Amino acid sequence: MSTLRFHAIKESLSHKPLFFEDKERRSELFGKNVFNETAMRQYLTKDALKGVMNAIKHGKKIDRNIADQVASSMRDWALSKGVTHYTHWFQPLTGTTAEKHDAFFEILEDGMAIEKFGGTQLVQQEPDASSFPNGGIRNTFEARGYTAWDPTSPAFIYGTTLCIPTIFVAYTGEALDYKTPLLRALFAIDSAATEVCKYFDKNVKKVSSSLGWEQEYFLVDKLLISSRPDIQLTGRTLLGHSAAKGQQLDDHYFGSIPTRAFNFMKELEYECMLLGIPVKTRHNEVAPNQFELAPIYEEVNLAVDHNSLVMDIMGRVASKHDFKVLLHEKPFAGINGSGKHNNWSLSTDTGVNLLSPGKTPMSNLQFLTFFINTIKAVYEYEDLLRASIASASNDHRLGANEAPPAIMSVFIGEQLTKVLEELEGVTKGKLSPEEKTELKLNVVGKIPDVLLDNTDRNRTSPFAFTGNKFEFRAVGSLANCGNPMTVLNTIVAKQLKEFKVEVDKLIDKKDLKKDEAVFNVLREYIKSIKPILFEGNGYGQAWEEEAVKRGLSNNKTTPEALKAKISAKAIELFEEMNVMSKIESHARYEIEMEAYIMHIQIESRVLGDIARNHIVPTAVKYQNILIENVKGLKEIFEDKYKTVAKEQMGLIEEISAHIEAINSNVTKMTDARRKANTMDDIAQKATSYCFDVKSIFKDIRYHCDKLELLVDDEIWPLAKYRELLFTR
Repeated sequence: MSTLRFHAIKESLSHKPLFFEDKERRSELFGKNVFNETAMRQYLTKDALKGVMNAIKHGKKIDRNIADQVASSMRDWALSKGVTHYTHWFQPLTGTTAEKHDAFFEILEDGMAIEKFGGTQLVQQEPDASSFPNGGIRNTFEARGYTAWDPTSPAFIYGTTLCIPTIFVAYTGEALDYKTPLLRALFAIDSAATEVCKYFDKNVKKVSSSLGWEQEYFLVDKLLISSRPDIQLTGRTLLGHSAAKGQQLDDHYFGSIPTRAFNFMKELEYECMLLGIPVKTRHNEVAPNQFELAPIYEEVNLAVDHNSLVMDIMGRVASKHDFKVLLHEKPFAGINGSGKHNNWSLSTDTGVNLLSPGKTPMSNLQFLTFFINTIKAVYEYEDLLRASIASASNDHRLGANEAPPAIMSVFIGEQLTKVLEELEGVTKGKLSPEEKTELKLNVVGKIPDVLLDNTDRNRTSPFAFTGNKFEFRAVGSLANCGNPMTVLNTIVAKQLKEFKVEVDKLIDKKDLKKDEAVFNVLREYIKSIKPILFEGNGYGQAWEEEAVKRGLSNNKTTPEALKAKISAKAIELFEEMNVMSKIESHARYEIEMEAYIMHIQIESRVLGDIARNHIVPTAVKYQNILIENVKGLKEIFEDKYKTVAKEQMGLIEEISAHIEAINSNVTKMTDARRKANTMDDIAQKATSYCFDVKSIFKDIRYHCDKLELLVDDEIWPLAKYRELLFTR
């Protein structure tokens, strides 16, 4: 065993779990470090509180006088908790969060010092935007960008810093982050859904979109990572033979949580509680050393902020417990990858979940309206929804080990399928009293059963209805939820807007009553959405063939999938709904394609380095040991040595073949990379990296993994799967 690997494993096995004790109740901890409504009522004046609450609930602007009052109070609150700095906390298009800390400290003209923080610092900052992805929106020398306070997501204290959630835009106004388009999409869904709700309840004034994310992750011993350059630099294992025992016994899922992992979880939950992140569920996931964290559902914008914050907290807390958190969608081959299921629903300010079946004809008609319109939106924009979760890392996960495939489809279950079939058979036009009665009885009688019978979930479905929400399962564990949530809320808003136009036309032109008009439009929708509904096995070749017949896209790679973002249909959608301009859409396409290229480029360089500088020298070293052994056998057995040393000689030859294959494939991969780098067209370049460069990874890995089985374990340089996944 190599010295580095030996000491890493020795230290790992000798770990004494860091015990974390938390004696306070969760309810007492919750939100202690958040400038939430409770804190605001204590620190703000009535006028300031009213201004902030109007901004949060009604989207009204906060004037500068109110901002100054809020800033002063926020500063006093933060100083009372030992805070020394503040930062505008934002989510640039890097996939991570960003922050620049400034001290409250200021010097006066007389040389005296004060803690200063005013409305100007609260409302807007001007960070250097030159090194953040911009997709061609501005020239490199035009560094100016602006962060602007988002009052709908409360400020919080992390460490000794007051963090103020903000949007991030270019000098010319285009969005350079995930939050800005998301806020626009949430405004669009609020407006469109509220108008449709008025068919059923005139008192509805606002519709909010909610999100419950389920964060899956791996915990690996930090010391073992020191012998794995691939995990350090790419977040996943680029090579490594499967352990004899993986997840085939199904003994890890929901099993007893290992002590070290449990202590990590306790401290993570403690930090989350202080920051007002309502984490509720923790458990072992399917793969060894894989776990899940899930919160109570929140308003989408806040939920996205909280998930971005959680991913950062996880890394910091894990380090204290001598762990490394792996959020990559597929860090280990042959076992489950990690996703981040996005559970999405809509609710009114009157307390109604619009995707929850009710007990009256009117409430069920409302449910069916939003249920069917959501499915229609997914059908109309299934390629765009696929593009929203596209990344180099998620490409490895989709379609394998319980992750949904790249084909977008909707699972609704047997009971709701029958309900839709019955609705489809309703007579078009005006309904007779008997038909109305029968229809209402069917709707009322059938739908409540769904809550009992529809909980069995098809894990190969990327978009499934699960009782009172839709679960978007294709989202990857590394992803910022803002991307898929922006798309989902936008397409549903667009569909609801079109639905209202169609219903109003029937009411005006055909003199139909409201419920008759709604039923007639829904009936036609049911016919049109059939291609997207699928209840079977999403992994089978039969489904791929069937999907083609249904006209569904099957974009298995990111370069293929991202094209949907700049289609005429997508650009028209985002512009019409005031979510993104054409410039912003193209910028995001450029950024995500460039990110894909860079990820594959880095993986290629790391794989070439490990293969040639770690694996091949180790194989040669072991080969030389075998050669010396054969020479010794020749001296002892003379003419008989070929028979005696047959196995050793065969092993020497086998190792040579693998070494030759590794070297030739690394050369081939390097040449393909150099060729791709000469391409100016970003789509052509990404495609070349996908099909010419990445395609060689598998061959290099195959021969390296074969050598892992042949070479003496004592000199193998990299921590193996059995150590990474099973060392506690």
